[in-house]
Amino acid sequence: MTKAPAAALPPRRKATATTRPATRSKKMPRADIAEVFARFQKACPEPKGELFYTNPFTLLVAVVLSAQATDAGVNKATPALFAAADTPEKMAALGVDRVTDLIRTIGLFRTKAKNVVALSRKLVAEHGSQVPRTREALQELPGVGRKTANVVLNIAFGQPTIAVDTHIFRISNRTGLAPGPTVEAVEAGLERVVPAEYRLHAHHWLILHGRYVCKARKPDCPACLIRDLCRYPAKTV
Repeated sequence: MTKAPAAALPPRRKATATTRPATRSKKMPRADIAEVFARFQKACPEPKGELFYTNPFTLLVAVVLSAQATDAGVNKATPALFAAADTPEKMAALGVDRVTDLIRTIGLFRTKAKNVVALSRKLVAEHGSQVPRTREALQELPGVGRKTANVVLNIAFGQPTIAVDTHIFRISNRTGLAPGPTVEAVEAGLERVVPAEYRLHAHHWLILHGRYVCKARKPDCPACLIRDLCRYPAKTV
C-alpha cells in the first residue's frame, strides 16, 4: 500500500492515557464499587494530597504548576516561591521574571510563570484577592482547567469534586470503576457511581492507589487491596 505524501497528511496526534486508554475493562457492579471505597476508607480514613501549600492561593498555584510535572518536583520549587509570595498581591508584585527564576526546575516553567502572575493579578482585580469557590470562576483564571479547579474545590473548600488525572483515568478504565474514552466521561461516570459518603475523598484515594499500587507500566496486583473486585483481565502475580 502506497503512503500518502507527508504534506497531505494531518499532524499525527500522540496517543495519551487520557484520550486512548490501553485497557477498558468490564464495568464493575455498584455493590463492588461501594466495597472498593469502603476498603480505601478503612485503610486510609483521611487521605491527603502530596502538594505543599499553606492557603487556598498557594494550593491553586501549586496545582497549576503540577500540570505535566510531578508533585515531588513541584514541592522542590514552591517553598522558596511561597516564602517570597503567599498572596496574590505578593505574587503579582514578584513579576514574571522573578517567578520564572524560582520555578525554573519545573517543566514548562516559562508558560507557568506567566499564568501564575496573570491569575494573581486577576484575583486581585476581580475577586478581592480571594480564590473563587466555583468551578466556573476558577476556570476563567489563566492556566486553570477543569481538573485544577476540581482539585482546588475539593482540597481547599471541601467540595466533593473528582479531579480526573492520568492515574484516575487509568484506574477507572482498568478496574472497571467507571470506564470511559475521555476524562470528561470518566469524571461523569465516577460522579454517578461513587457513593455519596465516599465522594469527598474518592479523588485522593484513587490518585494514591494509581501512584503507588495500580501503576501504569506494571500494576502491583499482589499488593492491591481491591484485586478481587477489579475487572482487569491481565493482573500481575
